[in-house]
Amino acid sequence: MSLPAAFVSVVLIWSTTPLAIKWSSLGIGFSFAVFSRMAIGVLLCIALLAMFRIRFPMHRKARQAYLAGGVSIFAAMGFTYWSAQYVSSGMIAVVFGLSPLITSLGAMMWLEEEAITRYKVAGMLLGLLGLMMVFRGGLDLGSNAGIGIIALLCAVSAQSMGMVRIKHIGDDSPPLAMTCGSLLVSLPLFMLAWYVLDGHVPSSAPQQAVVATLYLGVFGSVLGFAMYFYLINHMDTARVALITLITPVMALLLGHALNDETILPQVWFGTASIVLGLGLHQWGGRRVSA
Repeated sequence: MSLPAAFVSVVLIWSTTPLAIKWSSLGIGFSFAVFSRMAIGVLLCIALLAMFRIRFPMHRKARQAYLAGGVSIFAAMGFTYWSAQYVSSGMIAVVFGLSPLITSLGAMMWLEEEAITRYKVAGMLLGLLGLMMVFRGGLDLGSNAGIGIIALLCAVSAQSMGMVRIKHIGDDSPPLAMTCGSLLVSLPLFMLAWYVLDGHVPSSAPQQAVVATLYLGVFGSVLGFAMYFYLINHMDTARVALITLITPVMALLLGHALNDETILPQVWFGTASIVLGLGLHQWGGRRVSA
């Protein structure tokens, strides 16, 4: 696949994932929806590993990375699917737009691989200001939306810290194997959560929920990450970072157009502040190579 095609694909997948999460829970409950998604992802990963004869390492670092990734996926997706009951798909994307900032903060604290510059601090402060405005917009849509945003912040933190932990481990497993190992660790946790919280297998499911779950299992859990890792390996990091600036805005527009979601002015201002903070954090004080 060409780099432009992979870039556009990742933007489209990440922009549509929040809306698909909301649709996938319709009529079947959030716990069964996320469990089904991960089961589909595991089956697809195993099939792709066998088809392309990609090695699946089981050495010590690989096992540590799978564990860190699996726990991170369980916490991040668990909080996200739960919060989707109370917040819009666009708000999910906006809060997840903070992921690069939180990941960078964790890397500064535990990996010591980045210097704390005034641009990075300014970017984080703008991101925090944007989060506060988004939270205010959520409160105006109802008290449960505020709780949902707090859960989303927990989800983003879990995902970001999981990435920092994996980076600290330093495993060199193939990206698809890393995805498969992480999903294999998370799957029993999602099954246990579904059994405790619900334990009911739906006798029927709306077609919209079925299609959304299949989409998330195939594209959201496997192909999207595979293409993202492909971009990281073949493109300048600054260009890849553009994805996180584009997806929140696109997700807001898609949620409004396809799901009749209300977007208050505070949410737009908060989104703009987060996007500006990401840009300042990523490119402040330097030029992007042509």
